[in-house]
Amino acid sequence: MDIVIAGGGIGGLAAALSLHAAGFENLTVHEAAREIRPLGVGINLLPHAVRELTELGLADRLAAIGVATAELGYFDRHGSAIWSEPRGVDAGYLWPQYSVHRGRLQMMLLDAVVERLGPRSVVTGSRITGPGTEDLLIGADGIHSAIRARLFPGEGPPPWNGLVLWRGTTYGTPFLTGRSMIMIGDGTQKFVAYPIEVGERTLINWIAEKPFEGEAPDRGDWNRPADLAEVGRHFADWRFDWLDVPRIIAGAEAAYEYPMVDRDPLPYWTEGNVTLLGDAAHAMYPIGSNGASQAIIDARVLAHSLAHGDLAAYEATRRPATTTLQLSNRRMGPEIVMKLAHERAPGGFDDIEQVIPYAERAEIAASYKRTAGFDPASLNESPSWSVVR
Repeated sequence: MDIVIAGGGIGGLAAALSLHAAGFENLTVHEAAREIRPLGVGINLLPHAVRELTELGLADRLAAIGVATAELGYFDRHGSAIWSEPRGVDAGYLWPQYSVHRGRLQMMLLDAVVERLGPRSVVTGSRITGPGTEDLLIGADGIHSAIRARLFPGEGPPPWNGLVLWRGTTYGTPFLTGRSMIMIGDGTQKFVAYPIEVGERTLINWIAEKPFEGEAPDRGDWNRPADLAEVGRHFADWRFDWLDVPRIIAGAEAAYEYPMVDRDPLPYWTEGNVTLLGDAAHAMYPIGSNGASQAIIDARVLAHSLAHGDLAAYEATRRPATTTLQLSNRRMGPEIVMKLAHERAPGGFDDIEQVIPYAERAEIAASYKRTAGFDPASLNESPSWSVVR
């Protein structure tokens, strides 16, 4: 079977590794950029995605470049804790959760593809816009996918929700456990931080978010430079005894501006010998740490389905699940607790139990895990997508 993968990002490279592991040898990854470079900032890989990379034999490599997340915490804009929970193996998963530099993850996957499939398996400077003579074309070419546009002409630019994200990295002082991921905000304005390097120095990945006046430029472009002083101005009073947000923002070498956009769910992903994967299929708001994780799971399910001669099973398994997740993220997913806390106690609180009872907070967290496919018990007991040959 001759397979072409359009896009050499995380989803496309994970698809190449998954298909190769499932027994497919005649496949090529085509990347439009002339060189694949370690661009971007930090992302999170949830345990269900880490499981898939582990089953691809990449556990040690991933552990070497990532920070195992110990906990996730939500705070109101005054710095008071709303909800916290352990993550990864500390939460009972059989696999860790990792915070990792996106570019390092991409290069790790690229190295594995070249090692296992050979140097000619990845062709750079090659933009695929539609099917050719191959048996299957996989569109893994991102939020501005040319393959998606071929299936759905006239769809237009990604819809924007009026918020803008600023992203950067700063060497700074460890906070909380030293491996914590934190979100502070009121449901509209938000600051997220987590370490992507620990050791002699801690490299903190951060995201600042707020409403934006006017029309957002460059929708879907992660590399638009931002003015650090302007970013810091919006968070000037966000200083807490455990985290100094203005100092973290000011300490970055650079920051990048990104309008919060996604894609509308599609009625189908597959037409003839073409199918979609990752952001090309289901770009979603960066809520709940799901973008890269869902692309990796797509890759594994696609390989499993093809190995059993049933391409339709891939879409039947993945499209309903990711559609539900896309819509959940538009409703703020688990981050809704920050909005609820602000609505119910805009001036802050002394006892979160009087604002959002524990049972309500716990169900919000558990419900999102079920929606996103990483409920601990279900994931630990679920069958593998590996193909036995």
